[in-house]
Amino acid sequence: MIAEVIVDVPSYDTDRPFDYEIPDRFAHKLQVGSRVMVPFGRRKLQGFVTRIKGESAFAKLRSLNEVLDETPPLTEELIQLASWMSKTYGCFFITAIQAMLPSPLKSLTGNGIAPKLEKQLTWAMKKEEVRSQFSSLKRAPRQRDVLTYLLEHLDEEERIPLRVCCQEVSVSTQVVHQLVEKGFLSLNEVEVWRDPFEEHKFSQEEPKVLTAEQHEALAVIKEAIQNKSSKPVLLHGVTGSGKTEIYLHAIQLVLDQQRQAILLVPEISLTPQMVRRFKGCFGDQVAVLHSGLSQGERFDEWRRIRQGEAPVVVGARSAIFAPLTKLGVIIIDEEHETTYKQEEQPRYHAREVAKWRADYYGAVPVMGSATPSLESYVRAHTDHYSYLSLPSRVNQQPLPEITIVDMREELRAGHRQMFSRQLIEGMTACIKNKEQIILFLNRRGYATFVMCRQCGYTAKCPHCDISLTYHRRQNLLRCHYCGYTEPTPHHCPSCQSPHIRYFGTGTQKVEEELSRQFPGLRILRMDVDTTSTKGSHERILTAFRQQEADVLLGTQMIAKGLDFPNVTLVGVIAADTILNLPDFRSAEKTFQLLTQVAGRAGRHQKKGHVVIQTYTPEHYSIQYAAHHDYLGFAREELAHRKQMSYPPFRRLLLITFSHTELPYLMKMAQIVTQQVRGRMAPTVQVLGPVASPLARIKDRYRLQCVIKYKNEPQIVENIVEVLRNMKQEMEQRQLMISIDVDPLFLM
Repeated sequence: MIAEVIVDVPSYDTDRPFDYEIPDRFAHKLQVGSRVMVPFGRRKLQGFVTRIKGESAFAKLRSLNEVLDETPPLTEELIQLASWMSKTYGCFFITAIQAMLPSPLKSLTGNGIAPKLEKQLTWAMKKEEVRSQFSSLKRAPRQRDVLTYLLEHLDEEERIPLRVCCQEVSVSTQVVHQLVEKGFLSLNEVEVWRDPFEEHKFSQEEPKVLTAEQHEALAVIKEAIQNKSSKPVLLHGVTGSGKTEIYLHAIQLVLDQQRQAILLVPEISLTPQMVRRFKGCFGDQVAVLHSGLSQGERFDEWRRIRQGEAPVVVGARSAIFAPLTKLGVIIIDEEHETTYKQEEQPRYHAREVAKWRADYYGAVPVMGSATPSLESYVRAHTDHYSYLSLPSRVNQQPLPEITIVDMREELRAGHRQMFSRQLIEGMTACIKNKEQIILFLNRRGYATFVMCRQCGYTAKCPHCDISLTYHRRQNLLRCHYCGYTEPTPHHCPSCQSPHIRYFGTGTQKVEEELSRQFPGLRILRMDVDTTSTKGSHERILTAFRQQEADVLLGTQMIAKGLDFPNVTLVGVIAADTILNLPDFRSAEKTFQLLTQVAGRAGRHQKKGHVVIQTYTPEHYSIQYAAHHDYLGFAREELAHRKQMSYPPFRRLLLITFSHTELPYLMKMAQIVTQQVRGRMAPTVQVLGPVASPLARIKDRYRLQCVIKYKNEPQIVENIVEVLRNMKQEMEQRQLMISIDVDPLFLM
């Protein structure tokens, strides 16, 4: 038998399967998806079996050296998915495979992580014998205490961790070891799963009774599940309309059929909340996959899924590759979120991967959002997706009242603070009524740039074309692109003037100003700087839920999905931060963010109020957000997109070129763009090359070419062929050229 193997070397020369003979000793356990060691040139490399066949076109073949896992880490379906991703996104086959694996299986010699072993006790004799010999321990009261506890709590065939026994009876391990020596107990080391939630107690929850609107939506999803229809479903429900309840019911329907489910959430910060709900309903059937877990926890959760012990998977973007084999439903919560798009190779979108996997298994892809992406909205209204609407909040709670504050008028009135008079008034009332506040600003740090008022010098990153951000707590200037830091200057490095000033506002500065204006106010800040440690998201959100703080201040990680009964006021410090970016999606992102963050207010009994501070109150994205009018916004934004031939009316493909020498980069970008243009149909627009909006990152200059097209099935294949012909130049001169299909950012 012959195995086709993709070797773990991402290059154009090795981006194809190589044939290897399968030795007889491996024939019984080798499968498609197996991880193997193979001879490759003078080296031994890791590879993955993509096909098993009876014959090869080559007469003389080398043999496989080793099969690395008892159970193949990848299924045949995931291998086919990797092949599809390679062709669709223009990446190497092995790069797509690597995206599907937990970190311990990615290294060239990785054999996973050492299993977690735990000392566990079990009975060494029948419980009746223990009782009959109990009197022999008259002079060992602590040993009697241990046996008394175990006789009550441990059945004949059961095991109990040694540490749990010692904690419950308050004895040392030495006492238990004496019972082992006397033959009462047996002590063994047993492998146990690392459980990221072992310290948590999840109270059992039943799914709530659905409203009439929810029933109607669930009926459509139920029919699709029963018919194994893979037509995507767009669940368009206002914030607080109970989309999560529909997800829970849909997953229960799938479990009743002995099938499996994936639920994707866009942010780690949302995962603890979802885990609590789902573990409450489905218990140990739920596995969790996200980057906030330790490597050991992630590996063990992945193994539980692979062994069929966890039919429900909850996680962030990469959880879409969970190795399930009987998928019945894939749910993408907040489907509009840009975090579902991977920003490095393979540049996949989790929504498109979900649709491919759903087609393979006859599963239903359900996409939920209060502000669907315009691509999904248009597909739902051209019959590519089924469209379900939840226009009301549960319990008929009204959507929060939204006030737009024109900050230009505040300045004219002589009010120069970062909080408008309306926001101060609202916060004062909330504090008085012991209600909670969420403040949103999509900028971390203390100040967005540092400038000399004498000569105009601005502190910039020496490696990127971007201003450095001032972080007051560490007294550092930091680049948010490459991580470069430098001490804050006391005098201007250019003219030595002492007139260094900090401009713009970040979350640190808002926190300081809050403390100054409202002494004694309890503030929790949630941004990248405060959530870098394990479990920090959950600690902050739990403290806020338990009302240990009055204000939750944060960036976009607090803008969606969170549900706090006592939050009645949401303040948006600056609604223009995204609106002014050079990006055709900036209006859509602004509308989505404002609608989502506004939806955190008044979700339960208490009425909600939202204050949006802006310098462009007349902009349609802000006006429509203030009136909770998604349809009005979609109508206006789609008219602009159609006029400019942008998605969803045209597809985009972004080619980015980067190199340390600008003249060489410009020359090569022109050559590649000309070759690409020569392979395109007349209807395809090839724009550029031009400088990227961020023209230099990490000492590499950047140019880009944007391609607009409609139906060009061979477009990625044609561009990859051009790059394949350039491979020698790229390798020798370290020229980097990347492809991004359907990019969400053109920065």
